[in-house]
Amino acid sequence: MSFASPEFIVLFFSVLLLYYGLPPAARNPLLMVASAAFYMWWRPEYVLLILFSVTVDYFVAFGLQGHAGPGRRRLLLIVSLVTNLGLLFFFKYFEFAADSLRAALGLFKVAWEPPILKLILPIGISFHTFQALGYTIDVYRGQIPVERNLAKLWLYVLFFPQLVAGPIERAGNLLPQFGEVHAPDPEQIAAGLRRMLWGLVKKVAIADRLALIADRVYQNPGDFTQGQVLLATYAFAFQIYADFSGYTDVAIGAAQTLGFRLRENFDRPYFAPSPVEFWRRWHISLSTWFRDYVYVPLGGSRSGAGRWALAVVATFSLSGLWHGAKWTFVLWGLYHGLLLLGAHALGRRGWGERFPAGFKTLVTFHLVLAGWVLFRASTLADAGTVFQTAAGLLDPARVSAPFTAKELLPAAVGVAVLLGSEIRAVPKLPAAVRWAAYVAGALLVLNARPAADLPFIYFQF
Repeated sequence: MSFASPEFIVLFFSVLLLYYGLPPAARNPLLMVASAAFYMWWRPEYVLLILFSVTVDYFVAFGLQGHAGPGRRRLLLIVSLVTNLGLLFFFKYFEFAADSLRAALGLFKVAWEPPILKLILPIGISFHTFQALGYTIDVYRGQIPVERNLAKLWLYVLFFPQLVAGPIERAGNLLPQFGEVHAPDPEQIAAGLRRMLWGLVKKVAIADRLALIADRVYQNPGDFTQGQVLLATYAFAFQIYADFSGYTDVAIGAAQTLGFRLRENFDRPYFAPSPVEFWRRWHISLSTWFRDYVYVPLGGSRSGAGRWALAVVATFSLSGLWHGAKWTFVLWGLYHGLLLLGAHALGRRGWGERFPAGFKTLVTFHLVLAGWVLFRASTLADAGTVFQTAAGLLDPARVSAPFTAKELLPAAVGVAVLLGSEIRAVPKLPAAVRWAAYVAGALLVLNARPAADLPFIYFQF
């Protein structure tokens, strides 16, 4: 069930109306039923995977409390890690690992055909796996108390606004909110609905229009000219931001109408003046998750230069692998890890102080843009074709038809609106004008979508 679908609109407003009409004791069960229905709309049986892994974490957390010795505590933590990461590996990475092993054995003339399982990837598995793991690790570290209500722990992971594509919430922030009594606040409900509307506009009227350009080129990059390849790459950069931040806006807004506070996931990332700053602004919930649960345990900034560099590269490579079971994603993560090392080295030599902020922002954006080629390309060969064509080193096998004004104009207007909102270029408007904008936004959502519905990009992760 997509946020941009009529089914979700019906589900959301049904929950909103019932939530404040029910006694407080009945509200969490309502959210649990709605969240399960939201996930089961896609594939009913896979909700059992979430319930199973969270139940394991529930009992692991109970075992971690009290006077358990360090050996037993480590063993219990390993049980949680193996359960959660084992499910993630089996469904998301088994075929990738098997194919990679087959190719490696082939280099030594060893023939081996891996089993073909034809697994269907559970939607949002990387998000809810990390959210569940964060709870167990925080209990292990003594940072949060054990949650004694299993249904509440289920709801913490299943909560429908952020279940499929985040933000990846921390138990210390979201779990206590299920114990609060949320009174209806007209201002908060109105603010949440406005944010949901803006998120849907970003998805349907901006991201999906840009997808028509990016998808056409990246499906067969060898058939397009240098200008077309560059245009498609710029289009994808703004598409993925409008798409993913649009999802986040809908998630945060939907939760806000119900009285819940989700963490922000983006902070104008394309205006970052350095790669380091970009990762403080892009997919904040994931980057901080990797910082706290991977980078810091590997030594982080407290270790020597060599170990610190290894921790940075390992963390970003794993982050790339988290996004998908393809070498393009791994190289995308490795690229950003090396980019941060380079930015740190230049920063120590004072290079950052030699240039104006606007220039640094422009350079950072284009460094990120180069990384998006790896992220979007279907294969390493396609990525190589895009880079060579963009650099003018490769002529197209055949020249595809140029983009039309009907394709380019809505995309250009969408990017202009997106950037205008980012630089706070829209002044405070009278109420009548604001309501006219809301109505116009709703009409855009209803009428501006392409012929084929496009899922949110991060649903695949």
